[in-house]
Amino acid sequence: FAKDAAGTGVTVNSVIAGPTRTGGVEEFVRELVGTELPWDEAQRAFMVRYRPQSLIQRLIEPEEIAHMVVYLASPLASATTGGALRVDGGYVDSILP
Repeated sequence: FAKDAAGTGVTVNSVIAGPTRTGGVEEFVRELVGTELPWDEAQRAFMVRYRPQSLIQRLIEPEEIAHMVVYLASPLASATTGGALRVDGGYVDSILP
C-alpha cells in the first residue's frame, strides 16, 4: 500500500502491539497467578513467569499504543512510510543482535 501511495503525500504504516493491558488480559493474568495479589504484583508475577522476554517487564497500556498512532498521523512522521512499527516493550527479539 505504501508503494501505491508513493508521491501522494500519504504515508502507510502498521502498528504491531505486544501484550496489552485490557480487561480480558487482566482476567487471564488473574487466572494464572491468582486473585489475591494486588494488580501490580500480579502483573509482575505474570511477566516473570510467562513473559520473561519482555524488556519492560509489564503489560503495555493502551495509551502507549495510541501514542504511536498519534505520532504516525502527525507531520513529525512525514518520512515514515512502509513501516511495521512495534509497540511491544521489547517483547519480540530483533533480527539483529
